[in-house]
Amino acid sequence: MSISQHHTASGRPLRVAPAWVGAASPATDADDGLLPVREAVWIWSVRRYARVALWALPMGAVLYGWSTLGAQPGPLALRLSAGWFSLVAMIALAGLLAGSRVRRPALAGLLVGLAGAVLLLPTVALPLDAAPTGSALSADAVRTVAFMGALVTGAGWLLLGWAVFRSRLVNPADGVLLMLAAVSVGAGAYAVRPLPTVGALLMLAAGMGLAWTGNRLIPPA
Repeated sequence: MSISQHHTASGRPLRVAPAWVGAASPATDADDGLLPVREAVWIWSVRRYARVALWALPMGAVLYGWSTLGAQPGPLALRLSAGWFSLVAMIALAGLLAGSRVRRPALAGLLVGLAGAVLLLPTVALPLDAAPTGSALSADAVRTVAFMGALVTGAGWLLLGWAVFRSRLVNPADGVLLMLAAVSVGAGAYAVRPLPTVGALLMLAAGMGLAWTGNRLIPPA
């Protein structure tokens, strides 16, 4: 068993791209481009998580598209599940782009998307023309909050799509599809059919492309 800081326990060389490590110490000619284990283990875990969690995006798109068709077990359960998968995909996408030149817009997209989810969650179970009992909010105020939540969430996906388009790590077409899908997400319940279903299909296409390409970027352990 090798005890070198440049090898794993099995003795295989540990190769990590310097761009992913950030503040790692510069490699010398003697290091042959290898980075110490103590500086690379954490980022390898992040990349592996991002690679697997990217599949949450097409899964969320399928559930969201299913909910737009009025399918069972009901739009509420499907939308909540789709929202959960979408949040996981946002975190995974931001993690995948954390070491690229578009890490700032990717992080901004993640934070904006999380803010939109916080606004949407309290109103997702309410009808459009109803207000919660005992609340000071009127039906119009609830409708405004729901619309603002969908708009902010769409803005988050728009920023993430722009980051994907500019990253040069994955196919730029997936970023374009993601930005187009963000229009449907931002329209929320006010979108005219079949715009929500078309947006779900666009997000599904972008998610499949990102998950496939993201898994090819990182060799299996």
